[in-house]
Amino acid sequence: MRAARALLGIDQRQLAELAGLSLPTIQRMEASNGVIRGNVDSLMKLVEALAQAGIELIGDSAPSSGGGRGVRLRG
Repeated sequence: MRAARALLGIDQRQLAELAGLSLPTIQRMEASNGVIRGNVDSLMKLVEALAQAGIELIGDSAPSSGGGRGVRLRG
């Protein structure tokens, strides 16, 4: 989440507004160690907001020059 926010140049409060979530929810999600934890509705809102903002989530098996999971801006 931090990497996605950095690519977009936004802070936690702005991400919360984009996703329609509370700031504490975003803070808890970012504090998760490893896999982001949250209820399904909140996770779906977050993923949709990031996608709408131009962020592409890279899964373990997705093509990526660096390998592994991550995020990138759609070109």
